[in-house]
Amino acid sequence: MPLMKSWVASANDANHPFPLNNLPYGVFSTPSTEERCGVAIGDMILDMAAAEEAGLVKVSDIPVFDAPYWNDFMDLGSDAWAELRTRLIEILSEGSADQTAAEACLVPMADAELHMPIAVSEYTDFYAGRHHAFNVGTMFRGPENALPPNWLHIPIGYNGRASSVYVSGTDIRRPWGQLKGPNDALPRWAPCARFDIELEMGAIVGTSSDGPITVREADDNIFGYVLLNDWSARDIQAWEYQPLGPFQAKATATSISPWIVTKAALEPFRCDTPEREFELLDHLKDCGPMLYDIDLEVTMAPAGKEASTIARTNYKEMYYSAAQQLAHHTTAGSPMNVGDLLGSGTISGPNKENRGSLLEISWGAKEPFTLETGEERSFIEDGDTLTLKGAAKGDGYTIGFGDCVGTVLPALDDPFAR
Repeated sequence: MPLMKSWVASANDANHPFPLNNLPYGVFSTPSTEERCGVAIGDMILDMAAAEEAGLVKVSDIPVFDAPYWNDFMDLGSDAWAELRTRLIEILSEGSADQTAAEACLVPMADAELHMPIAVSEYTDFYAGRHHAFNVGTMFRGPENALPPNWLHIPIGYNGRASSVYVSGTDIRRPWGQLKGPNDALPRWAPCARFDIELEMGAIVGTSSDGPITVREADDNIFGYVLLNDWSARDIQAWEYQPLGPFQAKATATSISPWIVTKAALEPFRCDTPEREFELLDHLKDCGPMLYDIDLEVTMAPAGKEASTIARTNYKEMYYSAAQQLAHHTTAGSPMNVGDLLGSGTISGPNKENRGSLLEISWGAKEPFTLETGEERSFIEDGDTLTLKGAAKGDGYTIGFGDCVGTVLPALDDPFAR
């Protein structure tokens, strides 16, 4: 599919992340308007509450776009999702009869503040990137035992905190935690010294389910995707993770990009999961291309300095798709809700430059790396800004997500000091 032309001129730039082919969904406010739903088109935002009030769009008998989240619209179901996308393309296409009315509903993106695009119901994070799992396993158990016996058969995950999922641009405070003492000494209480990122994609559940669903049904239930940074306190994690896995190490924050790129916009970029060593059980078997060809990048910028690219990879490196993760999540009978967020797990590739976490890039701090500005890093230092970028490249157009950005602030004074 080539670039679809819009009367919003900036949307026709082949390198702009928000062409008519994309139309991602977000939530914004301005000094004169409260938080409401918006659609990105070029360097503008279509105010969906205003468009709904003007009669340009109608998806329900009651207004749904004046809310500070897209949950109400998602809950209308996949037919409504398709109908709205068709209508938006009609309104914003070059030569549209609705141009004059729609122009009155446009807001310059430069004048808007972006907010969380959804109300997160629950959050689950997975460990489904093979290169990442192999790298981390090799560090701790050696290459011969890098992958746990179950890893090639099920997508491993843990339940995270919906309450600490934040939109891009939110500063992240370095956490305190209990850390392992040296040489088997007693543990100590201190700020995290090995603060890290994990480059992930987040899948947003748009249709609720009550009981097990198939991989195909799970794919149908996914509304769209965001970039996701699973901030990780590696030293806290090292002390706490046995026997039940990560807990406080992952509770500080999870950042997501501000725009939901719909599954419909990503259809041209579908691709297959990797070849399997073992045939998956029936409830997890691939039923067509379930991953997406999305280029991903991580940059790091010390305070007041230029950013350096520290990793490049692609979402197609995942071993399990979001649909397989969601289907597996339902097998025990757990209901899934509109607004549930699934983190893919760290997306790393086969080479050093493709590693999606600092733990891997610095090989557990044994191989520090040097930024273009000359600073050396193993993990994140206070004042560092980490940015995740993602884009799928089409025929004369780009499907972008908007950056996922977070700056790390120093730890607070000891909150338990007496």
